[in-house]
Amino acid sequence: MLGLIGKKLGMTLIFDEHGMVVPVTVIQAGPCRVTQIKTVKKDGYNALQVGFGHRKEKNLTKPVLGHLAKVKGFCPETLGEFRLDDVSSYEVGQEIKVEIFTPGEPVVVRGITKGRGFQGVVKRHRFAGGDEGHGCDSKRVPGSVGSSSDPSRVWKNMRLPGHFGNTAQKVRNLKVAKVDSEHSYLFVKGAVPGASSGLVTVWKKK
Repeated sequence: MLGLIGKKLGMTLIFDEHGMVVPVTVIQAGPCRVTQIKTVKKDGYNALQVGFGHRKEKNLTKPVLGHLAKVKGFCPETLGEFRLDDVSSYEVGQEIKVEIFTPGEPVVVRGITKGRGFQGVVKRHRFAGGDEGHGCDSKRVPGSVGSSSDPSRVWKNMRLPGHFGNTAQKVRNLKVAKVDSEHSYLFVKGAVPGASSGLVTVWKKK
């Protein structure tokens, strides 16, 4: 599935051909450059490794600079892979642009959700909480978490307070609402995980 690495710019709205409001997420998708071509014979599978964005050369390590030696003058912000059935039509240094997507086609978008830090069970697991009145002193606590004498421990997989967010989340069956080739903008109908300016990956859905 061919795709692009991009940056989430935020949400806005556009109007479709019927004059209806469509909420969309604007993604700066690409352009990405091919940095490595992996084949079944050499690597065990077919894939394209692409780079997105730009960093100063001094901020890259020597192993990474050596890896990018074939693409002279290209210092990407991040690298990613897309597995394909056939990679014979691609070459190192080739640029892949947002034109690979067409309005109306379904896509898959992966992003890193916003980090919420350490949260309780009400926010993290959507617990209802206790009564708000009548002398209740357990409004936002998890309640009983295990037996006392047997087995004298907390059961595994209990929903408890802890770190919330900052995890990879993939959303399927989102539709492309609009493609702006001039600015490399991809307008995807609906919401996409992650904060504004966060990196996202967009795949063409099979």
